[in-house]
Amino acid sequence: MKNTFNTVMSILILIVLAAGVYFIVQTVRDTATAAQQPFEQVNQANQALQTQVAQLANPTPTIIPDPVTYINEIRALARLETIQYSISQVMTGELNQGTFGFAFGTKILVVVHGTVIAGIDMEKILPEDMRYENGVLYVRLPPAEVLATTLDTQKTEVYTLQEGLLVDIDPNLVLSTIQGGQEKILSVAVEDGILQQAERNAQAYLIKFFNALGFSNVIFSEE
Repeated sequence: MKNTFNTVMSILILIVLAAGVYFIVQTVRDTATAAQQPFEQVNQANQALQTQVAQLANPTPTIIPDPVTYINEIRALARLETIQYSISQVMTGELNQGTFGFAFGTKILVVVHGTVIAGIDMEKILPEDMRYENGVLYVRLPPAEVLATTLDTQKTEVYTLQEGLLVDIDPNLVLSTIQGGQEKILSVAVEDGILQQAERNAQAYLIKFFNALGFSNVIFSEE
């Protein structure tokens, strides 16, 4: 009987000790969690501050179109595009490159990518420019011309070679350099013979077109 009583008391003591240990452990955990909460709030505030600083250092531009749009002109076009040049041009823009260039000077490098499209304007062909005699169709074509010169803004790259200590990069210098690149692209295409090739391509296309209409003999003449 005495042994049974001792056994029961031992079990009760173990239960009490286990409950006490569990209570102590849980209390320590709760205390540690409570102690970490201020640090987590500080970390969250620090991350938020870092995000704001990053946004200030590298701001994302916001583009907002005006709610009112004006359509200035609508024209019907009859242009025959017969050739396209894709050209890349490296341009250098300089400003205030003198004795005090280190303080006030600016130098940039711009890689401009663009296309030049040439062909003929079919709207300029008049009825008197076409005649049919002795089984031959005579066609007087207008001269080939550059129909469009466009820049690929997504591929255009701007690099800073020199930025004065007392000035920032002038946006007008960037725009002027890009515009100069567009003009250079156009001149390169013209010098390479884009207009002559556009005329030959137009004649080759129109011969097939007139042949399909039943005119087997076609002779072209310039204005």
